[in-house]
Amino acid sequence: MWAAPKENQSHMEVPPHMRALLLIVASASALLGQTDAREVIRRAVAADERNWKLARNYTFSERVNLKYLDSQGVVKSQEVRMHDVMLLDGSPYRRLVARDDLPLPPAEERMEQDKLARSIAERRDQTAAQRAQRVTEYDRRPEWLREAWRELPEAFDFRLVAEDMKDGHSLYVIEATPRPGYQPRSRTSNILAHLRGKLWVDRQDYHLLKAEVEVVDTISMGLFLVRVAKGSRAAFEQTFVNEEVWLPRSVQAFASARLGLLKVLRFEQEISYTKCREFQTGAPAILQIKAR
Repeated sequence: MWAAPKENQSHMEVPPHMRALLLIVASASALLGQTDAREVIRRAVAADERNWKLARNYTFSERVNLKYLDSQGVVKSQEVRMHDVMLLDGSPYRRLVARDDLPLPPAEERMEQDKLARSIAERRDQTAAQRAQRVTEYDRRPEWLREAWRELPEAFDFRLVAEDMKDGHSLYVIEATPRPGYQPRSRTSNILAHLRGKLWVDRQDYHLLKAEVEVVDTISMGLFLVRVAKGSRAAFEQTFVNEEVWLPRSVQAFASARLGLLKVLRFEQEISYTKCREFQTGAPAILQIKAR
């Protein structure tokens, strides 16, 4: 059998550091191949349901920056609003506290205080049955959100593509594409067939830390009264608070939508959440709002 000259053999050898790198890559690939991405998502859905029961007891400040764009993507107008979101007698209340990053004018501030006072009075005047229904509706997620989470594990094909680190958390990175032939069981899940996404899931407790979603086919809603265009996209991130609960950190969205037959709406929206704090039972409502 022919053998290569020794001087050529030395050039063909893989350097030790390169062999080590290849071994690490091969090991990581083997580990990814052994991980069931769909099972990771199922655990993420279950973890999110447990997290919801804790998250609903937190209040926060919410800054919404909404930009309207022209056909070239240039900003036509912009509005920024800041709300304090708190629990008022067992369910949320959103109070406008600033506009365009400036305090409200005195007249508008008085209007917001009057609205708060009316809401407090209305809730206190409710019967026990009315209050129980209101609190129960808050305790339960909106139906569309429950439908989306319930069908998510089966509506997509999932592929584990990498591992990542963020904020000290080791993460699975999973790509999601619409599952061919899947039959949606709800109106909400009909939308899922038009989306693809990437999910970052904590390897330890399976909470969803980050997600990116893109519209890959036009979504029609309301008998074609609203059509969300291909290429619209959204992303959100969560953060770990008080070593016990995952809460939203930010939501970003870019969308192009046709309303009716003529009007086209293009916008960018960024929502950021700060001052997350656990609601203190028994504290006066106005103090909960002003707690910063």
